[in-house]
Amino acid sequence: MIYLHDGLFDGFLTCIYQHYYGHKATGIFEKASYTPCLFDEVLVIETDTEKARKVYNSIVEKLSEEVYWSVFYTFLANDVNKDCYLLNYIVLAFKMGPSISLLHSHDVVYPVKRLSKKVMSERHRFLGILRFSDIGNCLYAELEPENDILMILSDHFVDRYMNERFIIHDIKREKAIISNLGEWLITDFKLKEKVIFGEKELFFQGLWKRYFESIGIESRSNAKLQQQFVPLKYRKHVVEFHTD
Repeated sequence: MIYLHDGLFDGFLTCIYQHYYGHKATGIFEKASYTPCLFDEVLVIETDTEKARKVYNSIVEKLSEEVYWSVFYTFLANDVNKDCYLLNYIVLAFKMGPSISLLHSHDVVYPVKRLSKKVMSERHRFLGILRFSDIGNCLYAELEPENDILMILSDHFVDRYMNERFIIHDIKREKAIISNLGEWLITDFKLKEKVIFGEKELFFQGLWKRYFESIGIESRSNAKLQQQFVPLKYRKHVVEFHTD
């Protein structure tokens, strides 16, 4: 039985609940990304927050918070099979207990560890390279991360910009963190027109680019190392790498 969910974490946890208290699942996928196969038996599972909460409590209380965070970070990964990996991981975890965290090379554990690490690495990278612009009534930043990391960026930036209004816009997924003086939410978000920067913002962007260029020492330039810290795929939204 293939279970499909709405793409929310609670939807995935509801599928896990259904696996234990209904038909055993052979796979779990987000409904929007599932490619039907001829002989698959498919069931769409409606999100039930109460069932999801029970699964969450079981993972934290019977396993550990470390296991829970591995599950959550992996769920955010851009991998069509992530939920299948998590199904197998959670089933094994409830058999083995918290010690599952020690089995780094196990066939079931390794894909979860790999994707979890990938998501956290991308989060850490964006903590350093996300650039805000002043668009008049708030700060605005745009990004196109490989993984769905808005939720795990929110705590850092909401705390850091507690007295500001800001938008962090994931263009790829058309959603954003919208924060107003510490009150925030993640919502669907699509700009109807291109953001136009004022003269003051453009002035400071120019200053920042000139500063970035001036501190570079040509004889010690290392483009390969620089690319490790700021890969080419991220530079579109990093002002100091703009050439216009």
